[in-house]
Amino acid sequence: MGLSKARTVLPARLACFLRGTALACVLMAPALSVAHAQTQSDFSGSFQTDPNARMVLLADELVYDNDAQTVTAQGNVQIEYDGNHLVARKVIYNQRTNRMVAEGNVEIVERDGNRIYSDRVDVTDDFRDGFVNALRVETTDNTRFAAESAERSNGEITTFNNGVYTACEPCKKNPDKPVLWQIKARKIIWNGTTKTVRFERGRFEMFGLPLAYLPVFEMADPTVKRKSGFLFPGFRYKDDLGFGIRNSYFWNLAPNYDVTFSNTAYTKQGFLNEVEWRHRLENGTYNLRAAGIHQMRPDEFDPRTVDRENTDRGMIASKGNFQINPRWTFGWDVIAQSDKNFSRTYGLQDYAASTIKNEIYLTGLSGRNYFDLHFYKFNVQESVLPDSPSEYNSKQPWVLPSIDYSYTAADPVYGGELNFDMNVQGIYRRNADYTMAPYTRVPGLDGSSGRLTGEAEWKRTFIAPGGLVITPLLALRGDGIGVNSDFDNTGIVDTVRAEAFRAMATAGLEMRWPILFSTTSTTHIIEPMAQVFLRNNERYAGSLPNEDAQSFVFDATTLFQRDKFSGYDRVEGGHRANLGVRYSGNFGNDWAIYGLAGQSFHLGGVNSFAESDFVNVGAESGLDRARSDYVAMIGLSNATGLSFAARGRFDEETFEVRRGELEAQQSWRGTTISMQYAFIDAQPAYGYSEDRQEITLTGSTKVTDNWRVFGSGTYDFVSDTLVRASSGLAYDDECFTYAMTYLQTRNPGETETSHGVGFNISFRTLGDLGTSSSALTR
Repeated sequence: MGLSKARTVLPARLACFLRGTALACVLMAPALSVAHAQTQSDFSGSFQTDPNARMVLLADELVYDNDAQTVTAQGNVQIEYDGNHLVARKVIYNQRTNRMVAEGNVEIVERDGNRIYSDRVDVTDDFRDGFVNALRVETTDNTRFAAESAERSNGEITTFNNGVYTACEPCKKNPDKPVLWQIKARKIIWNGTTKTVRFERGRFEMFGLPLAYLPVFEMADPTVKRKSGFLFPGFRYKDDLGFGIRNSYFWNLAPNYDVTFSNTAYTKQGFLNEVEWRHRLENGTYNLRAAGIHQMRPDEFDPRTVDRENTDRGMIASKGNFQINPRWTFGWDVIAQSDKNFSRTYGLQDYAASTIKNEIYLTGLSGRNYFDLHFYKFNVQESVLPDSPSEYNSKQPWVLPSIDYSYTAADPVYGGELNFDMNVQGIYRRNADYTMAPYTRVPGLDGSSGRLTGEAEWKRTFIAPGGLVITPLLALRGDGIGVNSDFDNTGIVDTVRAEAFRAMATAGLEMRWPILFSTTSTTHIIEPMAQVFLRNNERYAGSLPNEDAQSFVFDATTLFQRDKFSGYDRVEGGHRANLGVRYSGNFGNDWAIYGLAGQSFHLGGVNSFAESDFVNVGAESGLDRARSDYVAMIGLSNATGLSFAARGRFDEETFEVRRGELEAQQSWRGTTISMQYAFIDAQPAYGYSEDRQEITLTGSTKVTDNWRVFGSGTYDFVSDTLVRASSGLAYDDECFTYAMTYLQTRNPGETETSHGVGFNISFRTLGDLGTSSSALTR
C-alpha cells in the first residue's frame, strides 16, 4: 500500500526512547487515569509522575501522518513509562485534539500491580477526562470492577456505566459461571474527593440470583480504611436477654482518632448503649469504653442472682499501650462496673471472661536484662449474689505492686552461667477469703502483706568422656516478709508472723547420660537422669501468707524442677533427689515417640510439702511422703496426622491413678477429631472433696472445599452433666465467610440449661453482619 508524502513509516520492531515529551505522557494516560481500586492517587486526581521519566515504546511500525497530525504505533505495541506497562495492538495519538486512543486487547499493568483490561481506551492529554469501552479492572487485593464503558471527569470522578463490583474470583473451569456475590448497578460512581463509591439502581446478587434491590447504596472507597458511617448490624440471642439487634455508627474524627456509638435492642431487656473512643498517638494507642442498660425484665434471670437484683447496670473501661522507647513499654487495662457480672452477662467484647484482670504495667527488655512492674486488681464475674453490696469482689486482692527483675551475666563466671532474679510483691485485701469446714483453708488474709525476694544461681555444664553430662549448681535466696492482718477467726491470726526473714541455700548436682541407638531406619535416645539438691529447711511454713503459690501440680513436667512450688510465697526446702529416664525415638515409618518417667525422694530435713500452710498446698500432692508418687508421660505422632499424649501420677504403693490426662487428635484431609480427658483424685484438704473427671470431644470436617461442620461437647462424669455442647456450620472462601453456631451450657449437677445462637456473615470489602467472632466461640 502506498503512502502519501505526509506519512512516514519507521521500520518494524522499532524501539523508541523518549524523555519528558507530550507523547510519552499521553501514551501512558490510561494507566494514570483509568479506575484504580486501591491507590489514592488515581481517583484523587493527584497522581504525580516523574517529568524526567524515560518512556520506552516498542512496536512493529511507527507511522507519522503530518496531514492528520497523528502518530500511530501499531503491531504488538508495548509501552513502558515510569513503572507502568501498556500492551495493545494499536496506539494513536492525535496532536490536534490532544487525545490518545489504544485499541485491541488493551492491557495496562500499573506499577503497584493493578491490571486494567479494555478493547478501547480514549483519554485526554492532561489525564483529567477519559472514556473507556468494555472496561475490566483487577486490583492487587483481588477486587474487580467491570463495565460496558467508563468515563472520567474533572480528574476526580469515574463513572462506570452498567457496572459490576465484586471481591470474588471467577471460576477457573467455567469463567462464565456467576461469582458468589456481586453488586450490579446502572451507574457506579467513584468519587476521589469524597472517597466514596456510589451504586445507583443496583442489586445485590449471590450465585447470580438477586437478593436485594438497592435504589441508592454508598460505601467507602476501597482505598479508605476509615470513613464515617453506619456499620453492618449485628445479631445475638440468649435465653434471658432475648433476641438482640446491634446497630453502630463509626465517626472518623481524624486519621488518628475516632468514636463508635452502638445500640443493641434486646427483646427482653431493652436497649444496651455503648460508646468507644480510640486514639492513636505517635508511640502507642489507647481507648475509652462505656456501656449501660436499664433492664426492662430483670425477672427473666434466675432468682438470687446479681443479674436479677440489679436494674440499672453499666461499666466504663480503658485500655492503652505505649512504646516509650525500643526497650520500655507502658500500658493499662482497667474496668469498673456497677455489679460483678454485667460485662459477662451481655458479652461485652474483651470483658466477657469469668475473671477480669485489671492491670497497669511497665516492662523493659534489654539484652539479658528483663524488668516487669505490674499493679493488679482481679474481679470475678459470677451471678452468685454476695451477702452484701460491700462484699462485691472484696475478697479479691489488690496487687500493689508486683515487680520482677531478671539479669543474666553476659560473660561466664568461673566457666558457668550466673543468673539473678528479684521479685517484689505487695498485697491488700479488704475482707479475708476463708472456709472452715471440713478443712480450714485461708486463700487470702485481710489487710496487707509484702515480700521482697532475691535469688542468685550459678550453674556450669561439663561433658565427661562417654557422653555423661554433669551440671553442678549453687543458689542462694533470701525473702523479707511483712504482714499486717486483723484476721482472728478460729485464732488463726495468732499463728501469723508480722515479719520474717527466710533464707535458702542450695547445692545441687544434675547428671544426664544420653545413649543413642540407631539402625538404618530408626534412632532411639535413652537418657537416664538424676538430680540431688541439698538445702536447709524452709522456715515459717504455715505462719506466712500464701498468695502466689496456691496452684501446685506434681507430674512429669515438674519432676526435675529445683523448686516445684508455683510461686515465691513458698520455697522448697530439705534434701531431695529426683530420678527418671527420658526416651525419644524416630522410626522409618514416620512414627515418633517420646516418654518420661520417674520418682522423687525426700532424703532429709523437713519436707516442705508435708508442712501445711493456710491453703494446704502440699496436701495429697504426691510429694508429701518420703517417696513420691510415680509420674510418667508418653506421646506419639505420625505423618498421617495422628497424635496422642498421656500424663499420669500413680500411687507409690498401690499404683492407683491419682491424676491422669489423655489427649488424642487425628487429622485427615479436611477432617479433624480431638479428645481431652482429665481425672483428678479427691483432695479434701485442698478444697475438693470429690473426684474430678471430665472429657471434651471436638470435631470438624469439610463437606466440600468451602463448607465445613464442627462441634464440641464437655461432659462432667462426677455430676453426670453435659456442661457444654456446641455445633456449627461454616463456609469460607476468598470473598465470603459464613458461620452459624448453637451453644448449650449447664452448670454441673443442675437441670436448667442455657441456650445461645450466633451467626456471622462477612462480605470482604463490604463488612460483617451478625454476631462477633469472639461471641461465636465463647
